[in-house]
Amino acid sequence: MIFKKFFGAVRAQLNKLANFFWEADPIAQMQYEYDLAVEQLKEGRVGLEQYRGLVERVSRQVKDGEAHLNKLTAQAKAYLKAGDRETASKFALELQKAKGQVEQNKEQLGMHEQAYQNNLKKIQHANKKLVEVKEKITRYDAELKMSEAEAEVAKLSQSFDINLTTDFGQLESIIQGKIDANRGKARVASDLSTEGMDQIVAEERMEKSMAEDALKGLEIELGMRAPETSAVVDTAKDLGPAEPAKQTE
Repeated sequence: MIFKKFFGAVRAQLNKLANFFWEADPIAQMQYEYDLAVEQLKEGRVGLEQYRGLVERVSRQVKDGEAHLNKLTAQAKAYLKAGDRETASKFALELQKAKGQVEQNKEQLGMHEQAYQNNLKKIQHANKKLVEVKEKITRYDAELKMSEAEAEVAKLSQSFDINLTTDFGQLESIIQGKIDANRGKARVASDLSTEGMDQIVAEERMEKSMAEDALKGLEIELGMRAPETSAVVDTAKDLGPAEPAKQTE
């Protein structure tokens, strides 16, 4: 009684384990069952081939028996024609026994041939079913993967609620902040690149003017240019009302 309960508990645990693997990967289990069936079918085919050998052997015995009957019949007729009834009777008796053996072999041949045809049909039917099972495994595998992908897409569309409260939204905010910071650095670098440009331009103008004056001086020194005269303009200073000119007597 104790052993019965023990083995019952072990069997229950094995069933749970089997159910776990079945549910974990049903396609793999279907493929496993298919492979087992294929192996059994191969063994059945080997057995059928051996059985066909038996049928062929009985068939050969029947043919040999019929040939022996024809020979005995011909010998019996020959002795009858020769008037040797005693010898002819011996062949007739042997012919009678041989006929019984041939009939028995024919009966066995019919039985074996029928059994062979029945088993052949069973194996052909099983092979057809295995082809259908293989097609189902392929179809189920594709449908299962497609349904899993659809489920993941559906889950993804729900989890991708882009707002700041989700992980995705927070990551997007961090990325956007980095982009803004990089753009700020680029703008500062651009603004700093124009600092001091006015001074540089003024210095360039001054150097250009000094160079021009130096060139003119050289031209005057070489006699290639007349010295420039500049008009002297007296500037009246506004110091108050002008005094009237004194008249001379």
